[in-house]
Amino acid sequence: MTSFTLISVSGGVVWLKTVVLMVAAAAMLACVMCRSPVRHLVGGKEMWKPNYNYTDWSREETFYVGDWLYFVYDKHMFNVLEVNETSYKNCTDQGFIFNITRGAGRDVFELTQPKPYYFLASGGYCYNGMKVAVNVVEFIPPPAPQPSPAKSGGTTITGISYPLISSILITTWAVFVMNQ
Repeated sequence: MTSFTLISVSGGVVWLKTVVLMVAAAAMLACVMCRSPVRHLVGGKEMWKPNYNYTDWSREETFYVGDWLYFVYDKHMFNVLEVNETSYKNCTDQGFIFNITRGAGRDVFELTQPKPYYFLASGGYCYNGMKVAVNVVEFIPPPAPQPSPAKSGGTTITGISYPLISSILITTWAVFVMNQ
């Protein structure tokens, strides 16, 4: 087994072990607190086209900061513009915020802030339903499940979740490896 040996005068080995443990614990906690971004295919299997109810589609989705909208459409006919709420309601593309269209008909847009976003297709297609509003929220990790009540005759430890147990095991392993 490989061991780490450092010759130090002022406790450098202890400092290194402490840093390794802190990094291991921080990495475990970060994994517990995060989620992977989701790529939402706008309109689902219907994709980005006229005569579809994107309001119903967006109600069925949950959009978090860091997620992506994926617009798939006929590049010869349609486009995608980010607009403000007034332009969205009035189906106007004048003064749009951002032209998402890149020419391939396969365009993505990252949702970077917790706020409502508004998109539409220009050329009158907005009046045929090609507009979508999405409300983006911050991801808040769900609370740890509550432990089941203890049965008589035993001692229990409450408030320990599987991610915490994983963190404890990895930290213990790191300590063991560092002491080899």
